[in-house]
Amino acid sequence: QVQLVESGGGSVQPGGSLRLSCAASGAIVTINDMGWYRQAPGQQRELVASITNSGITNYADSVKGRTTISRDNAKKTVYLQMNSLKPEDTGVYYCNQRMRTTRDAWRWRDYWGQGTQVTVSS
Repeated sequence: QVQLVESGGGSVQPGGSLRLSCAASGAIVTINDMGWYRQAPGQQRELVASITNSGITNYADSVKGRTTISRDNAKKTVYLQMNSLKPEDTGVYYCNQRMRTTRDAWRWRDYWGQGTQVTVSS
């Protein structure tokens, strides 16, 4: 059984910062891409940032210059450092990790965290 546990969400004022973490555990063989998605109330889930196994990053235009995604492969953890937060950054943030597990070692599957709430408000 694979589990992704997120932490670091909360409420901040505009201009503040938050750092989200997502740690994977379980019968994992190897992890490929990692990413963070955001879902605002009444809207579809959208990609915020992603990082490949070799460290290549990709960001949504709305967060470029304010957000940094990073990963620690030994800890099976992906991070999202968000600075200069805006009210429009509010939403539930979900991490995603694409991996092979001992139960399904021959194909890549996407696993999701439970979501962590980020609220930016004055």
